[in-house]
Amino acid sequence: MSSVRLLVGTRKGAFVLTADGARKNWTVSQPHFPGWELYHLKGSPADPNRLYASQSSGWFGQQIQRSDDGGLTWNPVGNKFAYDGTPGTHQWYDGTAHPWEFKRVWHLEPSLTDPDTCYAGVEDAALFRTTDAGLSWHELPGLRSSATGPAWQPGAGGLCLHTIILDKANPDRMVIAISAAGAFRTDDGGKTWKPINKGLYSKYIPNPTAEVGHCVHHVAMNPARPNTLFMQKHWDVMRSDDAGDQWTKISGNLPTDFGFVIDTHAHQPDTVYVVPIKSDSEHFPLDGELKVYRSRCGGNDWEPLTKGLPQKDCYVNVLRDAMSVDQLDDCGIYFGTTGGQVYCSPDGGDTWSAITQNLPAVLSIEAQTLP
Repeated sequence: MSSVRLLVGTRKGAFVLTADGARKNWTVSQPHFPGWELYHLKGSPADPNRLYASQSSGWFGQQIQRSDDGGLTWNPVGNKFAYDGTPGTHQWYDGTAHPWEFKRVWHLEPSLTDPDTCYAGVEDAALFRTTDAGLSWHELPGLRSSATGPAWQPGAGGLCLHTIILDKANPDRMVIAISAAGAFRTDDGGKTWKPINKGLYSKYIPNPTAEVGHCVHHVAMNPARPNTLFMQKHWDVMRSDDAGDQWTKISGNLPTDFGFVIDTHAHQPDTVYVVPIKSDSEHFPLDGELKVYRSRCGGNDWEPLTKGLPQKDCYVNVLRDAMSVDQLDDCGIYFGTTGGQVYCSPDGGDTWSAITQNLPAVLSIEAQTLP
């Protein structure tokens, strides 16, 4: 029977959660890198033993960790994510005399086919790639030097590149998202990029329909339908059926369309999940009731999923990378909260239970389905 591994990044370390295919009895590892901020961990689709992790500290800077044994042991890699002796700096040494400073690595996205290749999205927004398992990293400069680059502005969480989507059907295509610049796509392997924000409306910026400047919180894609993208924006849930060239609002009957996370069912491309929160100033569920909302028709018509979730006095948030799905036949859905809870639904969202309730604030969750 297949099993599931959850890679959980928190404010104070990383945890590896494992269970068999029934997903009832879970083992929670001791913390890896205790006390450190682990913003994101993700495994290689090409090698289940190869994992990458983003470890950072305001004092010691940024480090990439790699595991070659499924998270049992870790080794620091990527010395070019270097600490130069000044507290709080994160220098990118690219061979020039002027290293570039950035704050953290927000997202790691391993190649779909090569375990030694991985992409890193950083703050301030830029995209990097390694092809030697993290030993060296090189920027894809076409993104930052694109025509719209000078117009990018940070959101409340910084100018962060937080979403990287690889297209299995088209290796030259990649979609990324930046808060608060918007979504962008390359069709030539990262050499050139175009904004894909047509149809977005952001009433709090000078030009609500501008080419860039939209605060995109997360973008999701089901690999079976790569031209269909779903977006959780700073207010509004959106859908595109042409790889981002045009977006349509699908918030429908949601009680609020503000949130951070969005994901799709592994086998049903029109089944989408969001976790609405009250507002951009009150980052907690409406009425203290934690609800995941599911649409089975690609948006507009949403149903609340509550069985097993706290429906009283719950004031946690679910951050943008803190939801994931497994690939088992009865697709499992997972999410973590800023209160340290990790929830599992082994039946596509119908019922939920807490795997663990006492972790540090959860920053990210990635599910791996293992043989």
